[in-house]
Amino acid sequence: MSSLQNVPVTNDAAIDAGQSAAISANRVLRNTYMLLSMTLAFSALVAGVSVALKLPHPGIIITLIGYFGLLFLTMKLRSSVWGLASVFALTGFMGYTLGPIIGHYLNMPNGTQTVMTAMGGTAVIFLGLSMYAITTRKDFSFMGGFLMVGMLVAFAASLAGIFLQIPALSLAISAAMVLLMSGFILFETSNIIHGGETNYVMATVSLFVSIFNLFTSLLHLLGITSND
Repeated sequence: MSSLQNVPVTNDAAIDAGQSAAISANRVLRNTYMLLSMTLAFSALVAGVSVALKLPHPGIIITLIGYFGLLFLTMKLRSSVWGLASVFALTGFMGYTLGPIIGHYLNMPNGTQTVMTAMGGTAVIFLGLSMYAITTRKDFSFMGGFLMVGMLVAFAASLAGIFLQIPALSLAISAAMVLLMSGFILFETSNIIHGGETNYVMATVSLFVSIFNLFTSLLHLLGITSND
């Protein structure tokens, strides 16, 4: 008799736990998108200033040191209020490195159209994939291993492309990056929804980096095709 009485209590506890997890995931998702929108706006502002002042690109070495250094700092501070300052420092730095790249394409024939098309394409892809992951609530965690391997291969190919200067290789890397970043957006959004990522600071960084790489890859692809 007592065991039968315990069944509803157990079910209620499971339901409450599920509801609590859903509420927590929705809170992380909401905070992530709020912080993401602010960091995107801040990064765009810094990039605009960089373009207006015609600031030089810091170079691959400083870019990598600055990026990984600020990323490591953000990871260390992710659970404190200083983590927010670190996120803005990271995204601001990435905006600064983006400025000279945008400036380069703006000086090309149809450069403004190329940049605006890349921005529009990035927005459509991000919003479309995010809404798909949110509305379907599918679990894309199975993509994690494939995406990490793909990123390692793409990174190694990018380093090789810097020294080899092969246009076809550069084009293939950019096309692969568009696919990989699209996959990361699905994976990261799903990770937040299903409770795999509970820190909105790190969730913001992950999505920001995916959007950044998606935009630069589209910009490169469109820049090459417009020259042809």
